[in-house]
Amino acid sequence: MKNKKKLSLSLMILALCFSVLAGCGGDSAAVKVKIGEVTRSVFYAPEYVALSQNFFKEEGLDVELQTIPGGDKTMTALLSGAVDVALVGPETSIYVYQQGADDPVITFAQLTQRDGTFLFARKPDADFNWDKVKGSTFLGQRKGGMPQMAGAFTLFNKGIDAEKDLTLIQNIDFANIAGAFASGTGDYVQLFEPQASIFESEDRGQVVASFGVESGYLPYTAFMSKGSYIKKNTDTMQKFTNAIQRAQLWVKEHSPEEIADAVLPYFDKTEREIVISAIKRYKEQDTYAVDPVVDNEEWNNLLDVMDNAGELKERVPAEKIVNNSFAEKAKDNVK
Repeated sequence: MKNKKKLSLSLMILALCFSVLAGCGGDSAAVKVKIGEVTRSVFYAPEYVALSQNFFKEEGLDVELQTIPGGDKTMTALLSGAVDVALVGPETSIYVYQQGADDPVITFAQLTQRDGTFLFARKPDADFNWDKVKGSTFLGQRKGGMPQMAGAFTLFNKGIDAEKDLTLIQNIDFANIAGAFASGTGDYVQLFEPQASIFESEDRGQVVASFGVESGYLPYTAFMSKGSYIKKNTDTMQKFTNAIQRAQLWVKEHSPEEIADAVLPYFDKTEREIVISAIKRYKEQDTYAVDPVVDNEEWNNLLDVMDNAGELKERVPAEKIVNNSFAEKAKDNVK
């Protein structure tokens, strides 16, 4: 009798163990996806919301995020297979396409719909107008990158020839631009948030204009993968895009304070008030895309920006390197 009771107890314990293991199986069964982002910025708030609010996890994905400074380096990581998905400007996928790649890089989900940089003046200027930039020393972004091209496009539309009307500095690495300005280089600088808000809090000057507003809507930053990866992982791509759409809607519906609290774990060295200021500025100018679809008007504006910068060999039709099928399905089904 005792042996039967022991056997029964052993079976119960064994069954409980299997039950616990089955309950824990969700994480072990999650699909691993490695993202390489071009920089760490409040500009990408919906990405961090998707992580902090467990939208990726709830879609069955185990997402690993790493920051790879510079669009060229991020694209190299994607092409080499070091990451599965890149968050970077779609201009990089156009460069790859123009080189005749056998396995083109495909944009499948848009994250931001405006340029994320601001014109920062060394002194506050309540009466700023763009003519004041002429004759100044302008600390710009890396040639061929979206910040530089959107900046040049804006200057061109304001009647400013960046090569003739400015002392243009654009040979400083992205990570060192803010430091160079703080050290005294330049009258104006092109900055992302939260650096612009940080400099304002330190009385180093003031934002006087937005390149995002001036350059219009365009697919400024998007998630992309190699065509071969997308073809082999269509279910994963849909789940990934669903999570991004959920995050975009969450950002749309929440206040800058709530968004800041959601993304602060990714900005542990930045004060909460600075993050709130940056997010508020981006929300007010409609920077964050509300869905992941890349529309034709945005794409054509991107091509105009690149063409103006002399970086476009030919106008690449969106259907060649943009796959909106996952984004459209997410937009229709995620509410």
